Amino acid sequence: MTEKFRTFSRWYGKIVLDHPVWVLICLGILIAILGYKARDFRIDASADALLLENDEDLRYARQVGERYGVHDFLLVSYTPLKGDLLAKENLDALGRLRDELEAMDWVDSVLTILDVPLLESPPISYADISNEIPNLKSPTVDKKLAKIELRESPFYRDLLVSPDMGTTAIVVNIKSDPTYLDLITERNGYLDQKAESSLSPKDAERLAAVIEEIRTRQIQMNEVQHRNIAQIRSVLSRHRSEAKIFLGGISMIADDMIGFIKNDLKVFGIGVFLLLVFMLGIIFKSVRWILVPMLCCFLAVVCMMGVLGAFGWDVTVISSNFVSLQLIITLAIVVHLMVRYREFQITRPLAEHHTLVQETVRSKFVPCLYAALTTIAGFASLLLCDIKPVVHFGWMMSIGILFSLTLTFLLFPSCVVLLKQPDPPTPPKYLRFSIPNFFARLTHSHGTAILVVTVILSVLTVMGMYRLKVENSFIDYFKKSTEIYQGMAVIDQQLGGTTPLDVTLRFDAVSPEADIAEEDDVFDDPFEKQDEKEDPNKYWFIEDRMETIERVHDYLEALPATGKVLSLATLLKIGRRLNDGVSLDSLEMAVLYSKMPNDYKDLILSPYINFENNEVRFTMRIIDSMPSLNRNAFLQKINHDLANQLKIKKDKFRLAGMMVLYNNMLQSLFTSQIKTLGIVALALLLMFLLLFRSVKLALIALFPNLFSAGAVLGVMGWMNIPLDMMTITIAAISIGIAVDDTIHYIYRFREEIKSDGDYIKTLYRCHNSIGHAMYYTSVTIIIGFSILVFSSFWPTIYFGIFTSLAMLIALVAALTLLPHLIVIIKPFGVNSA
Repeated sequence: MTEKFRTFSRWYGKIVLDHPVWVLICLGILIAILGYKARDFRIDASADALLLENDEDLRYARQVGERYGVHDFLLVSYTPLKGDLLAKENLDALGRLRDELEAMDWVDSVLTILDVPLLESPPISYADISNEIPNLKSPTVDKKLAKIELRESPFYRDLLVSPDMGTTAIVVNIKSDPTYLDLITERNGYLDQKAESSLSPKDAERLAAVIEEIRTRQIQMNEVQHRNIAQIRSVLSRHRSEAKIFLGGISMIADDMIGFIKNDLKVFGIGVFLLLVFMLGIIFKSVRWILVPMLCCFLAVVCMMGVLGAFGWDVTVISSNFVSLQLIITLAIVVHLMVRYREFQITRPLAEHHTLVQETVRSKFVPCLYAALTTIAGFASLLLCDIKPVVHFGWMMSIGILFSLTLTFLLFPSCVVLLKQPDPPTPPKYLRFSIPNFFARLTHSHGTAILVVTVILSVLTVMGMYRLKVENSFIDYFKKSTEIYQGMAVIDQQLGGTTPLDVTLRFDAVSPEADIAEEDDVFDDPFEKQDEKEDPNKYWFIEDRMETIERVHDYLEALPATGKVLSLATLLKIGRRLNDGVSLDSLEMAVLYSKMPNDYKDLILSPYINFENNEVRFTMRIIDSMPSLNRNAFLQKINHDLANQLKIKKDKFRLAGMMVLYNNMLQSLFTSQIKTLGIVALALLLMFLLLFRSVKLALIALFPNLFSAGAVLGVMGWMNIPLDMMTITIAAISIGIAVDDTIHYIYRFREEIKSDGDYIKTLYRCHNSIGHAMYYTSVTIIIGFSILVFSSFWPTIYFGIFTSLAMLIALVAALTLLPHLIVIIKPFGVNSA
């Protein structure tokens, strides 16, 4: 022990053990302050929270949203329980539901099959399109023709009606918050400026203020959104006797996700807490050894929630398990202290209570400190990611571990020293038979077999890791019993897909006005007489452009994974149907554009063409539930084919939308995490060198931990379970947590070997002392994480399962492979017994 550590130990003992009441009072004040700050703790489940902050595709997606007026909406799937969809009673019921939805003050408009214009029921000429266009409620509409038109229309098919005409969609457009939109626009402007150059101090200050205003506004909007979703669900529930109804849309998913996260935080937080109480009761059979550790765990969580509230860090899907992690990590530290104290009670029966506590803390501080630092190293790898919630998760767990370590080493000795000294534990029956003792005998007798099995499993692990893939099938994140899954399945399979993807195509500027103006006299129509305010955009529709747009549209529509595709080509196809199957030329398109009512332009034209930028937009929805879909390869194929098959210059088209952004996020997370695993391994190696001052010991300590984390990734690869936004962090987290056992075991082995120099006897002594603490902590961690399997969110379930598996493998490796490596390599010198 160095002189500095002796000084620290005396200082620590003088303050904590000699003045425990004052320590508890100071801790109480700190916890009260942080507990007050915990009121600002909040949850964010918005899609933006999971995107790459510096992603160029994100900047472009925002531009597309502003350029084409993309707004939030909810989608209701409506399947009548009886009769044909277009039967009068079903249309009347649909109309009543539509009217109730429109009556809600937060709804801007509602679009149903009752409201859309019907151009072929009976057919009308494109030249008559300026007249009043009928819909399903018009008395002149032929229902038989309407059914054919809805089923075959390039616009309505797979958008408002399913192919079998059994299900229809109700689009509920939500009123925008102008203040929020202004803030978003201002923020995006500053972010674009920041990406292109740098912000002045004044602009940077304003950006921070805008982001805080957005956060405050989002809190208010989330509350309003929750009430709105509850209101629409109440309305829909009154109509479920008439139809099978599901609610979908980003707002609904975000609201439900907040509900899932809140439920996971509450249920799993309380569940893990009670489970740990149960485990402590079984293991230690003492009220004090239940209350003291659980007090440490509870206060550590409260402090962490206060830190999150103070820093304004939101809990997202990625960090929703932080309560469970905090409880488990804190308990692991406390259990090591309790087991050591009880060991001293047996080995030093005459020692005073104060001395036992002091020796317990002194002997466990260094290994617990390094165990905490290595766990932090595992979580710190998340800081190298570009996704803000992942970075925040790394920070919050790193800070949380420091809180757990500090609180435990202040609270535990202060509480224990104030309590009456407990009776010594019963002499351990586990010396005759126990799990750690079983592993000691197994390691002693079958060390070679352990090495052979490790080599075989290592090979299988590497093979499994090569099979890993990254996917983002959002529908598969939820259990089939949830409304999110059921609603998304109906929309995905019957109404044109779920995951949005945009393709934008830009044309060179041309001036076709002169060519078309020469032919204006062909049309003897009063409507065609020019005035001073003539719309020049009608001259945009030249034939080369139209041909290119249709070729791209048909290519995208022919892709197996594509559901519904909408673009300007949809209007061209409708125009062809109205013109007896003949494509409209440039002049006829100009006439059609001029005569088209504004409402119809807003529906079928404005979302797909931007005259100012000479740009068109193809909106696609991808069938997310398609099993064979490889999303990254799908996006690469579109980029390749547009350039090479359709001969479009690469600078003239671009993919955008949520599918691109989520794919970028996962690919970035995969790349960064795989690369940083090497950094984590290097950091652990340096810490082991610093702690053990031995290259041999450092390498011995490192291998079992890399093996456990790699084994989990290998199992995922063999089981074809894709890496996603949560499971991709398991490897780094598992290394950080599992390394605790390694440090405690080697640290104890180094102390015990000094007594007789016999590696085998030392192995048995370590297994029957520190081995039990390792076993207790690992079992509680495994059982604690296993409770996550009851979540409704599959990434959370996988996180619980595979983190538990990693801890199990790490425990077995630490009690078999690690001691056998120590015995055969003999890092502490040749056996002197």
